[in-house]
Amino acid sequence: MVLALLVSGAVVVLVLLGLFVFGLRRRLIQRSGGTFDCSLRWNVPETETGGKGWIYGVSRYNGDRIEWFRVFSYAPRPRRLLERSAIEVLERRTPQGEEELALLSDSIVLACRHRGTRLELAMSEDALTGFLAWLEAAPPGQRVNVA
Repeated sequence: MVLALLVSGAVVVLVLLGLFVFGLRRRLIQRSGGTFDCSLRWNVPETETGGKGWIYGVSRYNGDRIEWFRVFSYAPRPRRLLERSAIEVLERRTPQGEEELALLSDSIVLACRHRGTRLELAMSEDALTGFLAWLEAAPPGQRVNVA
């Protein structure tokens, strides 16, 4: 009986510790400011229309690049780095079909190309406005491709 209580207590403590570290990581990512919720699909085929492959994340502006972090991860480093000069915006659209269930409500999907890799970003209208303004605010002499 005592052993069962100790094991259950240890499991509860580990779960609470894991949730605390998870929340602490999110706070540390957002501490420097310039963050927004942003789902990502990487290496999307041109003909892909389904809602599969979306990963919920948080993006952070850092100089001339965007750092993208998975939300459900303990990794302290960004999963993807998108450089402003290498981002080419292809199209903007609303979520279609199953995507409406996979993404946050009122998301806008932005199809892009980054160094030859096709990707899609889904974010709120406000975050999209900020993202496009950030892209267009590139220093003089840098190429910006916004459709």
